[in-house]
Amino acid sequence: MHPFNLEDMLRRVESPLFWVGAFTVASLALWLLYRLLSGFRIWVLGNGQLLSPKLGKWAVVTGATDGIGKSYTEELARRGFALMLISRSQDKLDDVARSLEEQFKVETKTIAVDFGRTDIYQKVEAGLAGLEIGVLVNNVGVSYPYPEYYLQIPDLDNFITNMINVNMTSVCQMTRLVLPRMVERSKGVILNISSASGMYPVPLLTVYSSTKAFVDFFSRGLQEEYRRQGIIIQSVLPFFVATKMTRIRKPTLDKPTPERYVAAELTTVGLQSQTNGYFPHAVMGWLTTKLVPISLVIFFGARMNRLQRTGYLRRRKLREQKNGTSLKSE
Repeated sequence: MHPFNLEDMLRRVESPLFWVGAFTVASLALWLLYRLLSGFRIWVLGNGQLLSPKLGKWAVVTGATDGIGKSYTEELARRGFALMLISRSQDKLDDVARSLEEQFKVETKTIAVDFGRTDIYQKVEAGLAGLEIGVLVNNVGVSYPYPEYYLQIPDLDNFITNMINVNMTSVCQMTRLVLPRMVERSKGVILNISSASGMYPVPLLTVYSSTKAFVDFFSRGLQEEYRRQGIIIQSVLPFFVATKMTRIRKPTLDKPTPERYVAAELTTVGLQSQTNGYFPHAVMGWLTTKLVPISLVIFFGARMNRLQRTGYLRRRKLREQKNGTSLKSE
């Protein structure tokens, strides 16, 4: 029986361990190189001339009169698309249509409907009849007036119905109306505007967060169903953008203007089926889904929204007291 010899054992395993380590380092280096090249392709080179009227003469944008939706209409018009604008207010639609026609010399049409209702889609279908649609942007959406606990949401029954109709039903129904003709022509792009709030649960915005998770799953599922038929269906998950909905007035690097966000997002179409659309948002998305445990993301999201809720309710109480004092003095 040979005595145990540590040096002999180390000598035997030295070579295998070296190759395991070398393979691991090489794999990590190749992965890092791939990620860097992919990032350069997406965020620097972009998709070239993919989004052009060669896909189809018309682009359809829902929620087209404000914020991100309006910026999509402008950027698509700049690329030469005729625009079908769909939103609730005919006056606002007319203003946006007039601006697009004057600035970009493109044809426009409008449909005024309330996406909070479900009896609107015959009217929408009639308005879209005969149009060669290359791009559909399902942008229309609603959020909370302020973060709130589920059972304390004012008029909860109608709130639920309206949010599901606007944020979820509209995406399914508009896709139902537009996708068949794209499939017939084997080309077309559908951009479904979800939200970073759909990447994980966001307490006190729970219903909104859940509807946006639906949009993300719906988009990625359909992309797999129809990508072999030449259709691109992209899930877009922005973090904060300086719009009326977010109540952010001053843009920053991580809270861009809608124009800056949309210009960046459109360069990712065809390169990412799920995108945060804007490089700083992509970094934030990676941090919050890959690096930070989801339990911490949920905890800090809830904490932030509780603080926002407290501030909103305090300001509302002060306004009510001020208005009450004014009425008494009169």
